[in-house]
Amino acid sequence: MIGRFARLGSRPRFPRPSGRPWPTGLLARLTAGFTAMALVSSLATSAVAYQLIRRAILQRAQDARILETKAALSRLVPRTVPAESGDLTARIEAVLTRCGPGGCRTGYAFHSPPGAPLPLGERDRHHRLKVYVTGSFVRAAERGTVFRRVDLDGTPMLVIGARVHSAGKPPRPTPIIVFVTVSLDEEAADLRSLAVGVAVADAAVLLVAFALALAAARGVLRPVRRLGRAAERLGRGRLDARVAVTGRDELAALARTFNHTAGELERTVAGLRAMEAASRRFVADVSHELRTPLTAMTAVVDVLAEEEPAGADGGTAARVVAEQTRRLGILVEHLLEISRLDAGTASLVLDEVRLAEAVRRSVRARGLDGGVEISVPEGFTARADREHPPNTLYFLRDGRLVAVHRPGVEDDRLLVFGQLRSGPTEEERSRGMTSAVPGDLRVDLDGDRPRVGAPGGRPLSRPALAQLACTATAQPRVNEIEVAGRTPGPSTYTCADFRDLR
Repeated sequence: MIGRFARLGSRPRFPRPSGRPWPTGLLARLTAGFTAMALVSSLATSAVAYQLIRRAILQRAQDARILETKAALSRLVPRTVPAESGDLTARIEAVLTRCGPGGCRTGYAFHSPPGAPLPLGERDRHHRLKVYVTGSFVRAAERGTVFRRVDLDGTPMLVIGARVHSAGKPPRPTPIIVFVTVSLDEEAADLRSLAVGVAVADAAVLLVAFALALAAARGVLRPVRRLGRAAERLGRGRLDARVAVTGRDELAALARTFNHTAGELERTVAGLRAMEAASRRFVADVSHELRTPLTAMTAVVDVLAEEEPAGADGGTAARVVAEQTRRLGILVEHLLEISRLDAGTASLVLDEVRLAEAVRRSVRARGLDGGVEISVPEGFTARADREHPPNTLYFLRDGRLVAVHRPGVEDDRLLVFGQLRSGPTEEERSRGMTSAVPGDLRVDLDGDRPRVGAPGGRPLSRPALAQLACTATAQPRVNEIEVAGRTPGPSTYTCADFRDLR
């Protein structure tokens, strides 16, 4: 076969995707991947099937046309062709030219000895044959029957060429050469219908593949989403988060690994929390245990420092011991406050704090103020928990005064009396502490002298007066209390008035 048939039954064209970005989710990518794979397979199968059917249709059409041409020539050509063959060529053209249901066929017969050029004129009807017939095609027709498919102005054509041979035995070539042009419009229409059917089938395959790919991708991603939600709960502190394990595939193995990891993490965190709770309890217990002897030591050394003369060696030593004991008590209070913060029973109260002043207090408390140079700007502040001096309260145990410490607020002198009215804590009661101060105690401030009394002028007991006097004078700039009502005795008291109870 010489040449080829162009544009016969064009393939369907699909619209190009828009310029918008594709979704980047895993579901979209898996669905697109599965769908693309199915679409490529469908297109490849359709293309192969289309080409095979197209070739079979065209081969059957050209074989039928060639057989018809050969049969017509065998009936028309005699055993001996006369030298003047004009009538014979006319009869051949008349027989080969016809139109039927299968399309039109046009015959061209020439008296042209072998090797001679075709007598094609510019004005006769044969000049149109120049569009179909080339020199190489004529030379090939000299050697036998040949054909080619061409496209002329959108019309597919089959061109057949052959040298006419006589009907004798053996057949001999005659001076007549024949060309036949056959329209392939019917076959082209069949191929176009086939292309439309293939396009519709591919579109249906695309829709089915998309639905199946979406269902398959959702089935694959469902355990992944469950695993993601469980990991999110685990990240928020829900250490009991687990995922259901279904199947025996890789995703099920991943779920089992996640559950095992979460379980190990839960056990590890539970152990760490238990260790942390035990550490907090230890710090709190040690702090509580240290507060009682430190309170007693502070009271004793305060009495010794007051009784010794100012210049005596014993008085100096007592004051040093008293100062260091108070510092140790402050450290114990800080340790107890840290344990409360760790346990969540206390919270930070943020305030603007001057860092230079805080650093100076810290250096002074460690006795390093003489050898440390502080270069913090005076106006530099930061939000931090302000250090407030603790309140010292006095309760009773076995009829004796016992000092305890509670968190204080600077410049709030009424807070300590409210803490005293509330009485000892459960832990303090377990250690035998009680209070004689009534819960409805009234307190008024007159400068640096608190005025206390019970409603209705009820008298206060001596242990209650001792608690109030020692608690009040433990605050800065408070030296005595004033008692209102019908309490027997003097109207003002100091802590020194109750030395027999200390």
